[in-house]
Order: sequence, then C-alpha cells, then structure tokens
Amino acid sequence: QVQLVESGGGLVQPGGSLKLSCTASGIIFHVATMEWWRQTPGREREWVAVVTTGGGTTYTDSVKGRFTISRDNTKNAAYLNMGNLKPEDTAVYYCRSTTIRGENWGQGTQVTVSS
Repeated sequence: QVQLVESGGGLVQPGGSLKLSCTASGIIFHVATMEWWRQTPGREREWVAVVTTGGGTTYTDSVKGRFTISRDNTKNAAYLNMGNLKPEDTAVYYCRSTTIRGENWGQGTQVTVSS
C-alpha cells in the first residue's frame, strides 16, 4: 500500500520561508515522478512543481525563482523549499507520486502566509 505523508506546513509571515517534506512508503521511490500541488477552498487543485526520476525540475510560473523542488532517493522523500512567500501562496499543499502502477496523493499540509 502506497502512503505519502506531507509535513512542514504552518503559519509564516509574508517574505518568510518554509520547507515541506513528503515521505513515501510502499513504492519504489526512485522510479516515481514526484510533484507538489496546492489547493485553496472553492478552487481546483493547482499544480506547483515536478521533479522527475532523473532530477529534472519544472515549476508553475507563479513560483519560479521562489520555490525549489528536490528529492532524496536514499530517504524516499521529496521536498519543496518555499521562499519569499506571499499571501497568495496560502493553500493546502499536497504531494503526488506517479509510477507505471498509477498515482497516489498525500493528505496535505496547510501553509498560511499572513502577517
């Protein structure tokens, strides 16, 4: 059974930083594409960033230059370093894994950017 567990969310002031973690179990992690998504109430879930099995990364335009996605295959973990946070980054952040067997989601972690 695949399980993804996000952590690291919280309340931060505008301009601050947070690091989210996503720890995976039940999958062969190094063959999984890992992504971060986010969702605010009343809106569709929004794709944020991806790190491929080869370590390539891509970001949605609104976070380019501020967020960094990474992975550590020795720890079965993916990360999202978020800097220069803005109130519009407030959302529940989810990680997603994708392999040839399908996709799985974590339960999400709340990030609130507010003064």
